Amino acid sequence: MAVATGSQTAEILDRVLSGERLSDDDAIALLRSRDLIAVGRAANELRSRKVDPSRITFIIDRNINYTNICKTDCDFCAFYRAPGDTGEGYLLPKPIIFKKIEETLALGGTGVLMQGGHHPDLGIDYYEDLFKSIKERYPIHLHALSPPEIQHISRASKLAVPDVLSRLRDAGLDSIPGGGAEILVDRVRAIIAPKKTKSAEWLGVMRQAHRLGMSTTATMMYGHVETLEERVEHMRKIRELQDETRGFRAFISWTFQDDGNRVAALVPPETRPTSFDYLLTQAVSRLYLDNVDHIQSSWVTQGMKVGQVALEFGADDLGSIMIEENVVSAAGTTYRASAEDFARTIRALGKTPVQRDTLYRDVKVWN
Repeated sequence: MAVATGSQTAEILDRVLSGERLSDDDAIALLRSRDLIAVGRAANELRSRKVDPSRITFIIDRNINYTNICKTDCDFCAFYRAPGDTGEGYLLPKPIIFKKIEETLALGGTGVLMQGGHHPDLGIDYYEDLFKSIKERYPIHLHALSPPEIQHISRASKLAVPDVLSRLRDAGLDSIPGGGAEILVDRVRAIIAPKKTKSAEWLGVMRQAHRLGMSTTATMMYGHVETLEERVEHMRKIRELQDETRGFRAFISWTFQDDGNRVAALVPPETRPTSFDYLLTQAVSRLYLDNVDHIQSSWVTQGMKVGQVALEFGADDLGSIMIEENVVSAAGTTYRASAEDFARTIRALGKTPVQRDTLYRDVKVWN
């Protein structure tokens, strides 16, 4: 496919800024154009129309990976350990989880993101007990269990997905993260995660969650074996479900992290995504996902400098300070920051830092 010229890019951007919905062909043309500044400027304009342009939000929460035991062994994952691994495999006991939550609350945190592996011995009873135990003790938002985990619980417990979601919600589950989406194209999934939830299944779990009134996020992990067309197909499936349910509150994309996993061998060094690719893809996501309010910068995979620049390319949120993070760091990327670092980074852009909760409600305005 030919690369869009500057005049073609300008024509596409004029149409989207006048209110026309971006087509798949338009989005592909923008990704191929490499016209980062023009696309980023348009994305920032749409971001300013969608949410308050004077503010950048962030959250203080913690990733708690309750287990790394997983039978799905995705090729891009360096975090999991196989069932029976008695060396590095673990299932956190409740007292450890409680201590992590207490530390989060002590730092001003409002939520925890709980995700783990597809542990063959864990059914719905385990999660109901864990969530009820947490909610009995702590005023914390439980943003937990990606769609593949929900599907795993459904199969392990021989329950339909809506029943699993209803029971988990009643036990204390507040919202669902968008993990496990990778690229929602089954050709890609067959290569990088052949045992994992298929595209329609991931979307089906989210649809059922939205029908139950549960808020969720959507994600995309790209820059491995997918084509640009498949990257846009992923975004189209998110946009179509959002048209139907309005249940996604935010979209977060990040580049494939290539250390310590088997997919790295499939990705030639010259095709691995750069910071340029990250910023361009994020900007296009803002333009394309016209029905999703919040676009989150992925500083945890890109580093704070690029994460800051991303706030001028369509993102309105800097994400979590990451009190604890294990999955991305297992693949070789480790960044750390404090709330003060976030506030300083946001102020440097002339914006007001605002701490939010998981549902994007204000917690504290940092002066």
